[in-house]
Amino acid sequence: MSKGVLLVNLGSPDSTDPKDVKKYLGEFLMDERVIDVPYWARTLLVKGIVLNTRPKKSAEAYQKIWWDEGSPLIVLSERLQSKVNDQTSVPISLAMRYGTPGIKQGMQELYDQGVDEVLLFPLYPQFAMATTETILVLAEELRKEYFPDMSFTTVPPFYNHPDYIRTLGNSIAEYLKDKEYEHILFSYHGVPERHIRKSDVTNSHCKIDGSCCQSPSSAHQFCYRHQCFETTRLVAEYLELKQNTYSVSFQSRLGFDPWLKPYTDRTIERFGKQGMKKLAVVTPAFVSDCLETLEEIAMEGEEIFHEVGGEKFSVVPCLNDREDWVKVLSRWIDEWAHQKPVEA
Repeated sequence: MSKGVLLVNLGSPDSTDPKDVKKYLGEFLMDERVIDVPYWARTLLVKGIVLNTRPKKSAEAYQKIWWDEGSPLIVLSERLQSKVNDQTSVPISLAMRYGTPGIKQGMQELYDQGVDEVLLFPLYPQFAMATTETILVLAEELRKEYFPDMSFTTVPPFYNHPDYIRTLGNSIAEYLKDKEYEHILFSYHGVPERHIRKSDVTNSHCKIDGSCCQSPSSAHQFCYRHQCFETTRLVAEYLELKQNTYSVSFQSRLGFDPWLKPYTDRTIERFGKQGMKKLAVVTPAFVSDCLETLEEIAMEGEEIFHEVGGEKFSVVPCLNDREDWVKVLSRWIDEWAHQKPVEA
């Protein structure tokens, strides 16, 4: 058996051209785990409405954050892959769930190197239908169809792993060391409330009532909301943050259904209206900076804050290719490669 690793991130359009953005959005939004409505309704919404209205606006947003080397998410993921590859004893390939390089391409690269035992590594700390689950489902479909001799081991969500908490905590402390702030807002990617209930293996625990995420349950293994709050709690504990100096919110809602609350944009606005002048934001749902962190939070969020009287708005970068994060991933991978369990 020859081992290798497939790192998988979200993905990005190939360019800021509206045609490329439209192609990317079509693949992303037609995923049944992203917009989980019947196919006919999803087609009507995405192809009939969204793809005729949103690509131009989204292209303009991507243009604001695009680097000379390309998409920040892709560039940062490639840097991470390269650094991890230099520090591990097995081949490391990179794929995106949407766009290029695709998961099939990443698997093919490993296959061509003789790899038949793959550590599938979704680069998401918390489990969600629209992130981790869709990666695992597609990868398994591709494995069965094109690489039947391959086997998978999957890295579980690492939202509460001490190594991750320490690295995230250190990144926050280092970035904010010389910054002035009154409050830290932990902003996570939003999901529809129904996704939380659909992922509830008990079919009864997740009520999203403010208490279920704190009550022990097997549902927490797949509960995105619980895992977001737990990441925040552990980081706050690690940094010894005082109560009421930090909070949780959720960004990037789509459509009219109820999404996880409180919403980040409204939270930022409320803080400013209440007289807060200095706010710091961290985005622990992502390990790589992307459109949502660089444009939605760092640009739009700051604009909202300033409009309501806020003065200083600091956004902590994602872990990206930090050396301590590279070392953590490399150690996890080598532990797997040498038959030590990768556990949270």
